[in-house]
Amino acid sequence: MDVVRWIAIGLVVACKFAIPVGIPFRPFVFGWANFVLDTVDGDLLVPLGLADATYQPIDKIADWATYVGMVVAARRGGWSIRRWIVGLFVFRSIGQGLFLASGAEWWLFVFGNYLEPLFLVYATAGFALKEEGRTAAWFARHRIVIGIFVVLYKLQDEYVTHVGNIDRTDLIVGLFT
Repeated sequence: MDVVRWIAIGLVVACKFAIPVGIPFRPFVFGWANFVLDTVDGDLLVPLGLADATYQPIDKIADWATYVGMVVAARRGGWSIRRWIVGLFVFRSIGQGLFLASGAEWWLFVFGNYLEPLFLVYATAGFALKEEGRTAAWFARHRIVIGIFVVLYKLQDEYVTHVGNIDRTDLIVGLFT
């Protein structure tokens, strides 16, 4: 593999570990930046020559660093949902540990990542409402709808990604052809 490809791979991987460091300080900005990078990183790294068997553990360890940043942000900000954030962190960490130990992706479906979408909803509300009390009140009023959204979104996402191993680009193109 040529040097330029290795540099590109190194930069993407470095960003996967650097962005989570900012999450406790700017949850909205760095949370969403991480979401975007995590959405496209495999589409960048694998074509650059990083083997999928190498990419998957790097991705899951970087995801775990992101989840740590989310826990720190929720605790640091005194978020009303911080106990949920910690609980979902532990829940997902179990799944990631089982995946890393076994290589069986279905563990990531069983222990779905409900943490990230819940965090992003709360961080977005906090960014818009500018004050924890207002954010907590808004969340309390909408918690049922938010909970349903998070669960339904992640069930399909984890299934498509880790059980069905369906390429989203092919799936979307197939809907319109």
